[in-house]
Amino acid sequence: MLLARQLLAFRPTRLDWIFAIKTCVAGILALYIAFSLDLAYPIWAIGTVFIIANPYSGMASSKSLYRVLGTLIGAIVSIAVTPFLINTPWLFTFFLAAWVGVCLYISMLDRTSRSYVFMLAGYTVVIISYNIIYLADTVSIFDMAIGRFLEITLGVVCSAVISTCFFPLHIGPAVETRVSQAIQDTKLLFDQILLGEQLQKEKQHYDYTQLLGNITRDTSEIHVMAVHLSYEKSALQGMTKPLQEMLHQLTLLVANLVAISERMKQLDQIDMAYRADLTQMHVHIAEFLHDDHGIQEHQLNDLPKQFEPDFNLLMDSARPEQRLALQSLKMDIRHFIQNVRAVKLIWQRIQNGDDSLPKSITPLTTPYPSLHRDHGVAVRGGISAFLVILIATSFWILSGWKSGFMMAVMAAISACILTAMDNPVPALKLFIRATIYAAVIVFIYAYGIFPHVSSFWELAVVLAPFIIFCLLLFPHPPLAGLGLPLIMGMIMGLNLHNTYALDQVAFFDSAIGTVIGPIISVYIIQMVRSMSPDMTVQRILSLHYKAVRNALYLPYGVDFKRHLRSMLDRIGVLNSKLVQSENLKQEMNLALIETSAVVDLTRLQELAEQLSGLNPLVSSIGNLQQLLDEYFRAKEMQQPQLDILDHVLKQIQRLQEATGQLENIDIAQRLNISLNNIRSSLCHQSTVYSAE
Repeated sequence: MLLARQLLAFRPTRLDWIFAIKTCVAGILALYIAFSLDLAYPIWAIGTVFIIANPYSGMASSKSLYRVLGTLIGAIVSIAVTPFLINTPWLFTFFLAAWVGVCLYISMLDRTSRSYVFMLAGYTVVIISYNIIYLADTVSIFDMAIGRFLEITLGVVCSAVISTCFFPLHIGPAVETRVSQAIQDTKLLFDQILLGEQLQKEKQHYDYTQLLGNITRDTSEIHVMAVHLSYEKSALQGMTKPLQEMLHQLTLLVANLVAISERMKQLDQIDMAYRADLTQMHVHIAEFLHDDHGIQEHQLNDLPKQFEPDFNLLMDSARPEQRLALQSLKMDIRHFIQNVRAVKLIWQRIQNGDDSLPKSITPLTTPYPSLHRDHGVAVRGGISAFLVILIATSFWILSGWKSGFMMAVMAAISACILTAMDNPVPALKLFIRATIYAAVIVFIYAYGIFPHVSSFWELAVVLAPFIIFCLLLFPHPPLAGLGLPLIMGMIMGLNLHNTYALDQVAFFDSAIGTVIGPIISVYIIQMVRSMSPDMTVQRILSLHYKAVRNALYLPYGVDFKRHLRSMLDRIGVLNSKLVQSENLKQEMNLALIETSAVVDLTRLQELAEQLSGLNPLVSSIGNLQQLLDEYFRAKEMQQPQLDILDHVLKQIQRLQEATGQLENIDIAQRLNISLNNIRSSLCHQSTVYSAE
């Protein structure tokens, strides 16, 4: 049966009922106004309300705006192109397929909510153009395009008015809760790592990376949620940019925690006696970080008063071979404390309604967010949409089936709406089954109920129960894939007008086309776009290794920080995938560790520039960079890399031996720290080099 177990276990909450009733009222209102204005297709007005429906008013409002913009672009393109191509069907088909493919490609690259604009601009042209062809004898191109735009806008306005004025549910408190939890999680994890509450065995070590990966995943999700804050009246309204900057700083905390965990692992392998002094140092750091007093900008780089004495004591009691790792640990903990204070200061300002950033913090947000993008998957999505439209429309043209336009329209829509998923096929199959069930519901309404309906209030009464039932499913992810196609299939199938008359032949033709269109999409997407989670993770890991290579040649600064932000966001995406392969799970954990050490690659470049050009260390550092480039290129291409890794480790050892000849002790120490971190976190060799 269709999700029978989930439906039987489903128990809607009070908020579910409020959302469903509000949205139903907005839909009925849109339908009533569309009837009053005698619009050509009132179903698009009520359908729009359900398509953009969301329990959070900010998310509904942002989607509303993007839907209007996408529809406007689609309408303009239809008006501009259709008159010139309508008499050349094959050329027109090729143009529409290419247009939708390009729009979907752009949409899949943008992981923010504005991606909806591009996707809608794509298939709106198909909807308008094919309806124009179907009704060429009765409707003009301009009237059809303007009519659809007005119907969409009407649905958007009705949805916005009802969701904003009656029991609005803001996303701001949800964002605030998740941000506070993420900050708290980083502090708790810092305590766990420093105190060693979990035994430092290999399995527990990977538990740390999994928890850290979860924080990066949460940060990526909050980043997307923050976009909607500008569209609601919550306490965080207008705080999208500072909140996203704060999330950038939070991702740096993750990198700090991973680095601390790695240094602790190295130290524990030599001797754990140092932990007695580390516990006392942790007490002082925890008291400093848990101070509830407000932070001023000039206090951002403050450290606990006992920070230097505690570390000196730790260094004196440690074994000689631990000192290099302890120096690295000291630097990582110092950066962690400073980044925690930066996060607290920005969050403190946000909660006080101040959207300014501290002058010492360089903004990382760009007009186009520095998030992970997979061009390969986007290309596959665009090609699959291109082929789906080409095949469906060709079948319509060659068969001469008048209602085949509905098949082509549904093929275009279904090729777009779920393509962002790793494997859209299961969801599309559910979409098809729900569409079949919707056709049965339409038949019952059309021939069993509507003959007894003679006024609008009666129509509203008979539609409301089924609409509310479908809307109750929306807030629950396992059931949302059933609710939306059910309600939209019912609304589109009824095709309500002021002067309602149901043509039985047209009804069955349309129902058949509505089912065949998504079936075409399923087969094409299965062949071109569909990928298992394991395949997706392998692709993302390849992009990760390429990003590590790129970091070799980036100077430390704003560009590098944006690059690191993108890498950590990619880790968040990775940790949202459920893979079966144990090797891939291990590589996902190692990817987070590698990301924490890319800063040491930029330090190599920086230290090489500080040395005299005649110093033989400069060419040795260049050789190491070249070997690291080859090593991660081999990992990116899934080629054997053990021989290259052996050369990398030997080159690192030669450099570490040569640092003893440097006159500048500071450069020698910093170079040794970076080489140790590269050896440990990028090459995953835990042995600590000692010059003694």
